[in-house]
Amino acid sequence: MRLSRLRGLAGWPIITASLLTSHSMAQPRDPATPQLSEVTVRSTLQSSTLEQTPAAISLIDGERMRDRQWQVNVSESLVSVPGLQLQNRQNYAQDLQLSIRGFGARSTFGVRGIQIYVDGIPATMPDGQGQTNNIDIGSLERMEVLRGPYSALYGNASGGVINAYTEQGEGKPQLESTFALGSNGQKRLGLKAKGEANGIGYVLSASRFLTDGYRAQSAADKNLFNARIDVKPDEYSQLTLVANHVEIDAKDPGGISPEDWARESRMTTPNALLYNSRKNVKQTQAGLTYERQLDGGNALRLMVYAGQREMMQFQSTPKASQPGFKGGVIGLQRDYGGLDARWSGKYQLGGGDFTLIAGLSANTVKEDRQGYKNFAGTQLGVVGDLVRDERNTLGNIDPYLQASWAFAPTWKLDAGLRWSNVQFKSSDRFLADGNGSGSGSTGFHQLLPMASLQHQLDEDSTLYASLGRGMETPTFNEISYRPGDLAGLNFSLRPAVSTSVELGIKQRFNVVGMRGDLSAALFQTRTSNEIVVATNQGNTSYQNAGTTRRRGLELSATAWLHPKVRLNGALTLLDARLRSAYSYLNPNGSTTTVPAGKRIAGTAKNMVYLGLDWFPGTDWRLGLDWRSMGQVAANDDNSVYAPSYNVASLSVGYTYRLGSWKLNTFARIDNLTDKNYVGSVIVNESNKRYYEAAPGRQWMAGTSLGYQF
Repeated sequence: MRLSRLRGLAGWPIITASLLTSHSMAQPRDPATPQLSEVTVRSTLQSSTLEQTPAAISLIDGERMRDRQWQVNVSESLVSVPGLQLQNRQNYAQDLQLSIRGFGARSTFGVRGIQIYVDGIPATMPDGQGQTNNIDIGSLERMEVLRGPYSALYGNASGGVINAYTEQGEGKPQLESTFALGSNGQKRLGLKAKGEANGIGYVLSASRFLTDGYRAQSAADKNLFNARIDVKPDEYSQLTLVANHVEIDAKDPGGISPEDWARESRMTTPNALLYNSRKNVKQTQAGLTYERQLDGGNALRLMVYAGQREMMQFQSTPKASQPGFKGGVIGLQRDYGGLDARWSGKYQLGGGDFTLIAGLSANTVKEDRQGYKNFAGTQLGVVGDLVRDERNTLGNIDPYLQASWAFAPTWKLDAGLRWSNVQFKSSDRFLADGNGSGSGSTGFHQLLPMASLQHQLDEDSTLYASLGRGMETPTFNEISYRPGDLAGLNFSLRPAVSTSVELGIKQRFNVVGMRGDLSAALFQTRTSNEIVVATNQGNTSYQNAGTTRRRGLELSATAWLHPKVRLNGALTLLDARLRSAYSYLNPNGSTTTVPAGKRIAGTAKNMVYLGLDWFPGTDWRLGLDWRSMGQVAANDDNSVYAPSYNVASLSVGYTYRLGSWKLNTFARIDNLTDKNYVGSVIVNESNKRYYEAAPGRQWMAGTSLGYQF
């Protein structure tokens, strides 16, 4: 096969994938082995089976995400996704650290460079800053992780897209309660009701999670509610209402230096304790989706949503650093909303199926942001004098087109185009700092094309090639500060623009004694105007570097080695490097030059995941999984690396059924060998406190009780 002729990074896995594919196609099917169920993907806008989707995409079933897990963080179950580097900070004040193919790795808080959607509602703001803490795993039907060129169709997302979908209520009413507890005072209580009554499907889910934290100053209290209501006004239409509310009170232990981590990994920076660093978040949102089949080939879909978010964050910035600093306490009140209107049509063209989608996505955010000193006299960790007061507005209006044409029996061409427009505006209402007005506005726009060609080798094998352009704008935080602490927005900062190419193969196999699927993707992305640090002093400012290159390989496979034994595996190889040198100003006033060839900070060269599940009977489940991550560069000049690590987990579950009752018990041990490792890095931390330690050996046990009426 031609795949075996590819040269470059890690050619041997491509050869291996090709041999596996050739072998599986050549083997006769075992009629006694059941066929794998067909899986439909939604993230490419046009629904298609997983094997016939011309993109690197992983689907994680909601039931598997809940089985023997805490159901608190998506990091619990997304570790099996190739290309996705996911690090749990064990810090509920800062959210998870996610990156896809090296995009989003530099984020010091929240998620950037990746679009996140929950039931079609963006969890990513128009500037590319997102969060995952409103995803209710307890009621998820599935999650889809889309990587590479296809993500251009979502606009401001160069790395990829994560879509979470709540399950739909149907059938007889069911009620389920869950309780789990574990190490470091962790406790989770959950309650879920779902079913269908009088043609109305419903899923209602509520949970509370408490933890004392692995480190001092890392306790958290998270409350989450999620609801979905489905109604069919007639046989041609469907109306879906989703609502979500989350409240989080979390301490913030911050990072520690590599030297302190080596001495005592559970250490917390003294200032975090002294200033009682913490965050409180409240967010409520709701969305309504209307879908109507106009005729046999035409359909409409309209989604509208609105939400509110309030946040108060107390940082550990010392008093001595306050002059010129825009607050050790941040207050935020945000109103947001938007819509997505879409039409789709199906036709015949040249003897093949032709599908066309046209749509418009528009989102707006209005926020009031205040900054205060985090001290008042001798009192520390309190709301002090006001030093920042501004009204910020973000918005985007993006029209898009997508077409798919099966122009030959085994060939299909997909193409798409999005005109992405992002606008920023800031009104400075605090002029008493003697630094002039910080008001200003700017905007970015980019034409984002995508094309993909796929060839179906046989009914179970598909080969594809994709090409696309992505845009990653600076976030509002990154554009808010100028080098030299000058007033106004950083108008010189431009979006990073990436061109990505991807070659992949997907294969389902069902041979004597074994069935499953495998996929391989080889990719390369070149980015111009990469956003990097300009000054790392107090208020960090940013600049555009020259070019970067990300290239790598992703392999994933699921195989039933036996009717009762399932093996899951994923391999990621990533070479993410600077192609141009640049310089930035250090906290001590000196200049650091980062030469070309350095690894992009926050990225690891390799990740491996293996998971083995054994189902000895209909009621028992046992699992063993192992994951490995290579060294992670903690700063731009690569002078500090977080060490590589290997960790394993063991889990067991048992389900007992009695009539309409179902009792499920489960337990797990994470980090079996009590490995001391760094869970995540704070990229380019100005005080060189780069490391956030992962917990040692952890245990959890729980039970759920369900009743079907």
